[in-house]
Amino acid sequence: MSLSKKMLRDIKLNKTQFIAIFMMAFLGIFAFTGICSEYYGLEQTSDSFYDETNLADGWIYDIDFDDADLDEIRNITTEAERVFVVQSVGDFDNDPDITLHFVENNTISKFYPSEGSDFDIDDEDGVWLDKRFADAKDLGIGDNITFEINGMELEKEIKGIGYSPEYVYEASPTSIIPDFGDLGFAYLSYKAFPTDVKYNTLLVKYNQSDSDFKEKLNDSIEYLSFTKKEDHSSVAQFHEEMTQHKMMGDIFPILFILITFLTLLTTMTRIVTLQRTQIGILKAVGFRDNIIILHYILYGFIPVLIGSVLGLITGPMVIPQMFYPTMSSRYTLPFWEPGFDMSFVYIVILLVVSSVIVTYLTCRNISKENPANTMRPKAPKTASAGLIEKSKLWKRLSFNFRWNWRDAKRNKFRALMAIIGVMGCVALLIAAFGMNDSMNDIKTWEYEDISHFESKLVIANNPSLSELDDILDDTNGSFIMQMPIEIKANDMEDTVLVLASNNTDLISYTDSNKNPIEIKEGKVSISIKLANKFNLSVGDEIKWHIVGSDDWISSKIGQIHAEPVSQGLIMSPDTLEDEGLNFTPTSILTTEKFDNDSDSIKSVTTLESMEDSWTEMTSSVMMMVSVVTVVAAVLAILVLYNLGILSFTEMEREVATLKVLGFKTNFLRRLLLTQNLVFTAIGFVLGIPLGFYFMTLMMDAAGESLYYVPTLTWGNILLTAAITFSISIIVNLMFSGRIKDLDMVEALKDVE
Repeated sequence: MSLSKKMLRDIKLNKTQFIAIFMMAFLGIFAFTGICSEYYGLEQTSDSFYDETNLADGWIYDIDFDDADLDEIRNITTEAERVFVVQSVGDFDNDPDITLHFVENNTISKFYPSEGSDFDIDDEDGVWLDKRFADAKDLGIGDNITFEINGMELEKEIKGIGYSPEYVYEASPTSIIPDFGDLGFAYLSYKAFPTDVKYNTLLVKYNQSDSDFKEKLNDSIEYLSFTKKEDHSSVAQFHEEMTQHKMMGDIFPILFILITFLTLLTTMTRIVTLQRTQIGILKAVGFRDNIIILHYILYGFIPVLIGSVLGLITGPMVIPQMFYPTMSSRYTLPFWEPGFDMSFVYIVILLVVSSVIVTYLTCRNISKENPANTMRPKAPKTASAGLIEKSKLWKRLSFNFRWNWRDAKRNKFRALMAIIGVMGCVALLIAAFGMNDSMNDIKTWEYEDISHFESKLVIANNPSLSELDDILDDTNGSFIMQMPIEIKANDMEDTVLVLASNNTDLISYTDSNKNPIEIKEGKVSISIKLANKFNLSVGDEIKWHIVGSDDWISSKIGQIHAEPVSQGLIMSPDTLEDEGLNFTPTSILTTEKFDNDSDSIKSVTTLESMEDSWTEMTSSVMMMVSVVTVVAAVLAILVLYNLGILSFTEMEREVATLKVLGFKTNFLRRLLLTQNLVFTAIGFVLGIPLGFYFMTLMMDAAGESLYYVPTLTWGNILLTAAITFSISIIVNLMFSGRIKDLDMVEALKDVE
């Protein structure tokens, strides 16, 4: 018989083990490349888009930048361009907000057309419109659109439809998930504005650090505020999303690969060891050692190579497409494509080479023996008696415990691999379920423990004060003021929110234990996550100003509160006015449903729709949790099955001996089940803290706006235990059934 025919026969006889090797290699690489390519796709696609459109490094804001200001800025930058950015209302039934950009050159943060003509700076009659808004309103090239700007109407022809690097994420005033029928943007030439343009924004590119540039900026011109690229709302939000995906890509796939690698080590060792007699026969009939070693190397090389390559191909094709539909509902890019990194190929090579090395070392050790010894069964492993065996307690222990203790001592590597394999799978499940619990906990905290209103009415620009008072009385509502602010402390700065509200039952303020607290009159409260970031405590002083205003305010921290979704400051209206600012309501909260038929109310959103938006926003994370859970469960099955078969194979002689001595089959099954459950239990216990650690790493990467208290619920632990131990028991029953059909004559062949 040729070696190739022998290989085919061995594969047929041991097809389950070879399929398991293939599946482990496939799943490990599939999960690794799929999850990582999703993140790399986001990173590479956005970087390409930002580079192609020349996204600004910073935005400088003021009332009007003249030519002298532009000249000064050009002295400290590599590129600079003025833009007039103004809010307008589109002529549609729902009065959508459309941000207009009247650009001077379109060289920085350029419009990216997908339909129609390229942006033309000399076109006075055209407008280049946001694609998401155009699709929502069913607008096309050649259609006319009318904008209202401070009582002035502009009607323009749509010359192009496309994207902007400044609007990868568009913040909606009423929802976490943007409604592209309610908001959008448009680019126009400065020549399209009917009067003299007062440029209120400077886009800049520079080749120095942000702090160095801002220091030079402060010495150059007067301005209201400056936003660096990392703090721009769109860039920051998308970066937070990518950071979370990257953290998942750094943790979960690596665990998959480690579990796969360790299991392959034991599986390949077992398969080659089982071929010991065959190797002896091949040596006896004249096959050289290198030919035999090469033959058995192919046993691991072929299934691992096929599984790895198939995983490398299908992972990036399948897993990213599971996330992109959800991602595209929140973010806007001209294309969504999975990414690629050479680490994918390196991992495949590492896995294949590792299987070859393990097989080579195992075969080499066997081939060193002479043919006569090789054809004999391998001598059973021995283990010296330890302290426990020598103690009086040993004789009082059950036979089940003593037998399994000694078997584990004789086969330490197998026991270690079983524990590590289970530990890794448990860690994956704990982390995945923990993320699910944490996201649901944040949702409950924000929308049940804190928010008690039915509707949130967003107040329009220039509202009628008398009409607002009537609405407030009719709805029994409460005014609140929410504004973006820039905060400084301890040489750090950030853009967050300030909330000014009376002590109303419609909002509850909480501490980090979710207990209700009261924001005291005259006190400025800071969120605990922001306080930790700036290293602040009660009594410390901060500086802040409302974005768009140049009036900085110094405040002393009087309280610290916990807010799961948005970070910033909270104070009463009187406290706000004591700080030198006017209380200007931006919304009305009410327990009643409100039909918006008032010009003073811009939009209405309900608490239920906010919850739905949160669910949609976190759906990509939940999808990742589902993928990790499924792959972890499948890996657990493969790990436990392969280790169970290995365990039974190595114990075959001992089990046969016990049968001869009169032990019943059911007793022997319990004997094997006990060992399997003990190893599973040890791996389970060790996997819990590891999974909790991974969960905290991933939740910490969820973004600066989210605050959570790490918790490990009993439900999480019990569900993981149910999955792990169920798999362990089922797998054990699958192979322990072989005890009944055990060939005791073959198993008890004497080792001379």
